[in-house]
Order: sequence, then structure tokens, then C-alpha cells
Amino acid sequence: MAKKIKVLIIDDSAVVRQTLHDILSSDQQIEVMAMAQDPFAAAEKLRHEIPDVITLDVEMPRMDGITFLQKLMTQHPIPVVICSSLTETGSETAMKALEFGAVEIIQKPKLGTRQFLEESRIRICDAVKVASRVRVKRISEHRKIEPKLNADAVIAKAKTLSMAETTEKVVVVGASTGGTEALRVLLESLPLNAPAIAIVQHMPEHFTAAFARRLDGICRINVKEAENNDTMIRGRALIAPGNHHMLLKRSGARYYLEIKEGPLVSRHRPSVDVLFRSAARYAGKNCVGVIMTGMGDDGANGMAEMKEAGSSTIAQDEKSCVVFGMPQEAIKRNGVDHVVSLENISQQILRLCGA
Repeated sequence: MAKKIKVLIIDDSAVVRQTLHDILSSDQQIEVMAMAQDPFAAAEKLRHEIPDVITLDVEMPRMDGITFLQKLMTQHPIPVVICSSLTETGSETAMKALEFGAVEIIQKPKLGTRQFLEESRIRICDAVKVASRVRVKRISEHRKIEPKLNADAVIAKAKTLSMAETTEKVVVVGASTGGTEALRVLLESLPLNAPAIAIVQHMPEHFTAAFARRLDGICRINVKEAENNDTMIRGRALIAPGNHHMLLKRSGARYYLEIKEGPLVSRHRPSVDVLFRSAARYAGKNCVGVIMTGMGDDGANGMAEMKEAGSSTIAQDEKSCVVFGMPQEAIKRNGVDHVVSLENISQQILRLCGA
């Protein structure tokens, strides 16, 4: 019998601890090693046994989760899944946790419909399984992020946007585990006139808005969380809002995004497959698809459909991926034209778009 994944749960709420315990214990591949109400209690548990994965709350008394995470990652790195409430303040804090080495962010389980509870169980168990396979590295220093001003500081933004030509190239990107850092590297290297980009990164709602704001602060292009009917324009990347699917659509010469609800697709919402299929249908040869680091196969079928429709397709190579699952599956299904290192994806996009 395969060795079970041992998990340490850290949360100051007894109800959340028990709920997480019940959810994780329902999976035959997972074993809850121990539970702790704060980092100090967790430290005692760690003296006796080391888990494969830690689920960690960010807001706790005595020591917050971010401080504990920093100490852990500089001394004894263990894969950490952040388990946080869906608040704007909490999402900003959780985004910092990704910078400090956390593997995934999941929504705290809460009472709801049978479907909601089942989706929570799938997402939480999947996140722990993914984390158990990631090789985390010791962190010694953190990159300083300088704030970026935009033209709003001098002049108000115009309310109308020029319409792209019918032949304008657009880019769709899918990523999961390790994607927050990979997307930073990609978007930070793009010029101001880069092609319009639509992105699905597996992440809970509210966290995508915080993630977009962070990227917007360090990139030359504009980055924002997508809203329904947003137009795809050069120099802007739009990130699918968590817990909603995002589709690329076209009206005449205008490409725009539709944000909609729906079931989990490939075990995710938003799903890369949904975005890629819409790109195949509405953009075809005018689109470039990119699949990046992540566990599972979300996006693999969609990328094959894109290639069949005439799109150019790119997969991140194994060496630069945190997890090679999604790109590997796309390659296996003959959906990939180019396999490229993370550092060279932006150059490949610009070449294929004729920029």
C-alpha cells in the first residue's frame, strides 16, 4: 500500500481544524498527522514528527502565519498550503505567502450546499496532493518590489479604446502550481506594446484580484483581474477571477472576455480548458496559446483543440517548471508546437505574434 501523505493542520479555529481534518481524512491517500491552534503549538509537533505538507492559516494570535512561514522556509522548508478566508485584506496577506514560498492557496471550508462541500473537498485534497510532490527550497532573501506609478498620476485615462484589427494576435495562458512566480517572470519581461493576454491561474476568488494588483505594480504592461466584457487590447493582461470561468469571445474585429459561472471543469474553476477551447473557436490562427507549470492535465485538451484550429502553441519546459504535469500532458496529446524555457517564453510569444 502506498505511503500516505502526512499533514499538519495549523488554524486557530477549532471548527476549521476539525472540518479540515474530516475533509482530508476522507481521502485514502492522506493522513492528518496532527493539528495545532497556532505556530507555537505547531513547533512542538514538529519537534516530534515532520509532515509532508502543512496547511496554514494566515491570521492567528501570538504569531501570524506569514511570520511562521518565513521562519519555516529559512530553516526547514516544508510544502505549505495557505488556507485563508475570502477577504480583500486576507487575500493581500496570502499573496505575500506565495512570495515567501507557499505552494498553493485554498479557500477555508465553510458550510454550504452538498455541491459546494464536495467541490471544497476536491480542491483541498488536490492542493495537498500537489504540494506533497513539490520540492520546496530554502529561502534566504526576498526580492524587493518597487511601486509603479502610471499615467493616472498626471492625467486621467481616456474612456474609449481603439479597436484592434481583425488580424490582431491575442495570447491565452494557463498555469497552476508554481504559476504565480512563472507568470511574474513572463509578464515582467514583456514590452509596453505586447499583445493582449488572457490568463487562467488556478486560484480562489478575491486572491486573483490581489495577484493582479501585485503584477501590475512591477510590470510595464497593465495587469488587472478580468471583468465581464473586458476588451482585449495591446499592453494589457487580464487574469480570470477566481471561482469563475473565462472565455475569449469575438464581435467583429473586437476580442473580449466573458466571465461566467459553471461547474468545475478538469477539477477547476476557472479552467484552462474552457479558455483554450473558446480561443480555438473564436480566434483560431490569430491566437497563441501558452501552458505553464502545474499539476494535472487542465488545458491539455484545450491546447490540442487550439493547435487543430491553427493557433500557435507553447509549453514551458520541464527544467523550469515547478510541476511539469500540465505542459507534459499537452505535449503527450500533440497539442504543442514549441517547448520553451520560462525565460524565453516572452520572446517566443513576440516572435509568433510578429511583434
